[in-house]
Amino acid sequence: MARSLDGLVLVPVADQAPGQVGRKTRFAYHEQDGRVWAEYGGGDVVRGYLVGTRVQDTVDFRYVQLRPDGTTASGRCVSVVAELPDGRVRLEETWTWESQEGSGTSVVEQPLERAAESI
Repeated sequence: MARSLDGLVLVPVADQAPGQVGRKTRFAYHEQDGRVWAEYGGGDVVRGYLVGTRVQDTVDFRYVQLRPDGTTASGRCVSVVAELPDGRVRLEETWTWESQEGSGTSVVEQPLERAAESI
């Protein structure tokens, strides 16, 4: 099993569509006893939260976020936790909006810089 997500800051490796997470979004992860949660924000997301569970290297969570125009969006995501050769953590995500049409895949990982910006 890959290491704990607790205390990690993860960032998307690519921008998504407007109104979604992007390279300026920062996720602050927490993990305890199989429970995973995070706060996130930046870019097209004013504030977001996710909450779910982890079984081995699979994280299953729901997310909700507030956009700059005051609208909200929510969905479900299943992520596979992997450790990169340099020791950083990566999540390979498959997500589906529940509040609107759409689904896709994305990747978030620990940034190369050691002092990642806070949310």
